[in-house]
Amino acid sequence: MIRVRIKVEPHAYEAVIRHGLLGAAGEQIAEVLPAAKHRRAFVITVASVKRRWGAKLVKSLSAAGFRPALIEMPEGERHKRLATIETLAGKLIAAGADRDSIVIAFGGGVAGDVTGMLASIFMRGIEFVQIPTTLLAQVDASIGGKTGVNLRGGKNLLGTFQQPRIVLIDPAVLATLPEREFRAGLFESLKAGVIGKPQLFEKFEQLSPKQLRSDAELLEWVIAESVRLKADIVARDEREDGLRRVLNFGHTIGHALEADTNYRHFLHGEAVAWGMVAAAKIAKQVGCAEKHVVARIEQAVLRFGPLPVVKSDGKNILKLIQGDKKTRNGVVHFVLPKKIGRVNIVNDVPAQVILRAVREIGQIKSNSCLPQ
Repeated sequence: MIRVRIKVEPHAYEAVIRHGLLGAAGEQIAEVLPAAKHRRAFVITVASVKRRWGAKLVKSLSAAGFRPALIEMPEGERHKRLATIETLAGKLIAAGADRDSIVIAFGGGVAGDVTGMLASIFMRGIEFVQIPTTLLAQVDASIGGKTGVNLRGGKNLLGTFQQPRIVLIDPAVLATLPEREFRAGLFESLKAGVIGKPQLFEKFEQLSPKQLRSDAELLEWVIAESVRLKADIVARDEREDGLRRVLNFGHTIGHALEADTNYRHFLHGEAVAWGMVAAAKIAKQVGCAEKHVVARIEQAVLRFGPLPVVKSDGKNILKLIQGDKKTRNGVVHFVLPKKIGRVNIVNDVPAQVILRAVREIGQIKSNSCLPQ
């Protein structure tokens, strides 16, 4: 069992990583949130996760003394809206939830973001636990306390900070994850390698998704290294006042690609993958990164394809970027790679450089890319 501590106030918490952990979830939660008087535990999940893993989690929670109930939410990025939170809040009220209740996010990044925001505002805040079931959520989205929903104008424009009391990561649940979603999650780990874990990046240059999926010990290591990086950054900058912005590597253009295609063309990790390639190309144009660094990042991304092709117009992407929450005082901030393991935050990237980068990723043709 691997334990990674996330040192934030007022409650530091742990991410616990172990194959088969789901069967002991109730016991782990009870260690930090005692099940006094059969405390209610509301599990927010989606149909596919409920069908495959719901009974196992409910059994574990009941054995630990909780009174669990499963509440289903719609699946997919397009349901990451305020309307979904309002609907879920109504279901909690109807089921008898009160201020002593616990909500458990049991799903991918969307379920985690929505459940976390719901917990932060329901009755002005109730306890919250993360049990991520996608690789992307396990390596990134479940750590750090960011919650949020999307608006037409962009991704995560409404949100709160709500740290969970514990994060339980069971890589065994990834066995039922579709191949495309598994690969999409790997791109967030690849991001961690670029921004601060060069050994992790180098490992990705040597491995294939198939190797990672079939080697339980290796997969645990990849997840743990990704979580350690994010835990270290979040501990030093919980609310993204400075250092935490490096976690947005690939996300500036990635979020815009998602919004431009109505969150239907790309999985989040796929959009971030293209965003990382675009950021590397921008870094080359502005003299931030050497040519071989750009090539390594592009090759690593394409190695873990296939990816949906980029068809977005650069002008649309530029407009969306300018409305993104990472833009401050009208200035777009880009996280650009200097070398593998180190990035810089740059805020004076010319519009023409951004347009060129979007055009270039749209021209990439590879056997790794999905036919469109």
